[in-house]
Amino acid sequence: MKLNTYLNFPGTCAEALRFYEQHLGAKVLYTTTFDQMPEPKNIPPGLEKGVLHARFQLGDGIVMASDGPPERVQPMRSAYMTLSVDSNEEAERIYAALSAGGEIFMPLAEMFFAHRFAQLRDKFGVNWMLIHEKPMQG
Repeated sequence: MKLNTYLNFPGTCAEALRFYEQHLGAKVLYTTTFDQMPEPKNIPPGLEKGVLHARFQLGDGIVMASDGPPERVQPMRSAYMTLSVDSNEEAERIYAALSAGGEIFMPLAEMFFAHRFAQLRDKFGVNWMLIHEKPMQG
């Protein structure tokens, strides 16, 4: 069994994929649009060029994504995509990219358990935790 994350976007999936490629090093493995769907097509209005399904690699994980009708896609609330990084510099670079145009819940800072830790929602509505962990005892 595998556990994968599936993200829905309100018509901004292609833009989010490009952003994650540029700023997080994601690699898009597959993408198809609603207009490429076989007949009979059941395309939500306004999503003809939207992403029907995509898969991308982020670090050592696979994430899937698509667009959905904007009135049905809501920002994430209680779940977070969590990125563990190896340096403060990497944490600061990624934090700057993900927080631009987004909403910061907890600013990037040192914590008792981490050299750097932050919680935020990016401009696409995806919640992120960012951590450069300290060595844990026991």
